[in-house]
Amino acid sequence: MRKVSGGVRVCRRSVAGKMKREVGKVLRSLTVEDNNHKEPMEEEEDDHCFSIGYLRNDRLEPSLVVSPRYNLLREVGRGSYGVVYEAIARKTGARVAVKRLQCDAPENVELALAEFWALTSLENRHQNVVQLEECVLQRKGLAQKMSHGNKKSRQYLRLVETSLKGERILGYPEEPCYLWFVMEFCEGGDLNQYILSRRPDPQTNRSFMRQLTSAVAFLHKNNIVHRDLKPDNILISQKSGSPVLKVADFGLSKVCAGLNTKNCEDHPIAGEDGKGSNQNNIVNINKFWLSSACGSDFYMAPEVWEGHYTAKADIFALGIIIWAMIERITFIDAESKRELLGTYIRQGTEIVPVGEALLENPKMVLHIPQRARSSMSEGVKKLLHDMLAVNPQDRPDAFQLEVRMDQVTCAA
Repeated sequence: MRKVSGGVRVCRRSVAGKMKREVGKVLRSLTVEDNNHKEPMEEEEDDHCFSIGYLRNDRLEPSLVVSPRYNLLREVGRGSYGVVYEAIARKTGARVAVKRLQCDAPENVELALAEFWALTSLENRHQNVVQLEECVLQRKGLAQKMSHGNKKSRQYLRLVETSLKGERILGYPEEPCYLWFVMEFCEGGDLNQYILSRRPDPQTNRSFMRQLTSAVAFLHKNNIVHRDLKPDNILISQKSGSPVLKVADFGLSKVCAGLNTKNCEDHPIAGEDGKGSNQNNIVNINKFWLSSACGSDFYMAPEVWEGHYTAKADIFALGIIIWAMIERITFIDAESKRELLGTYIRQGTEIVPVGEALLENPKMVLHIPQRARSSMSEGVKKLLHDMLAVNPQDRPDAFQLEVRMDQVTCAA
């Protein structure tokens, strides 16, 4: 395997550098308010909002960790603009994931709000989409619970203004502003870790294929284009005994509800009232045109590289993931040194993302499966060819895909 970088391409602005680790600090919440009612939330007597209980180099003084709402146990993930912790909710004892995003730059705020809008615009839950429990804005020792589309909240509107104007409005280096996302915890890691640490299992593959297509159909039905589907952003929950996939990380997602079908990105705060129209969305979600090159190279559709695409780009990314999962096609990421699931095209000594290769040569024929002794059925092979069609109009939409995936996995 060749070492390559599966670098992330972020919409409009580049992501800021990695955040500095803050050790030995307890993040205090002097008052926690619900920004709908303007009344203090029910709190413990000493009302710290979050506390760090896991550190590599330093230890916390016991007196600093009194009655937190969530105890942060350990760091489980770190990206270019946020840190994810495993945590315990003090009142219920439930294990949760807490993502901390520092709002120190407009691009960070934009990514945080994209995730916030996507997850809070969902009126119903889906077992294969990660569940957001709450979002808290912390600044100047004040923690305020954020609610979707609340135009009466000055803090919420200032975050939106920061994102739109591209200027720092909230927080200063000596007085940082944070958004905390409290979500369900997935103890099984991500799809890379789960698949590559186990022996091949066709039954698990079929189950995961159905779960993934069900999740994407649900998102598209709710007018959400994920735009960064990849194994890193697919988590595994094992609470029920059998593995359940959870599509996560909506920082590059786009909510396209109630917008003109010509260009979704003309309206960067789409659906913020949480009441986006669902009428005819089964048809119209694939008519919303997006223009920002988003995602990670190895999963990007040809049209995304050109910057003119629709929700069908999610179908292409799903095809890359499923193909790589079935045949265990991997590459080594140059930055993280991790082995990642991802399909590619060999060009001499180089490997090139499938979408980029198809953009350069639209007549190129994909060899699915790659391995001569593959157990891939004819039905799955034909479906993958259709999902990875160079012309997005030749791909099934998410709802057609869900029906066809049920058919080919039941027949296998």
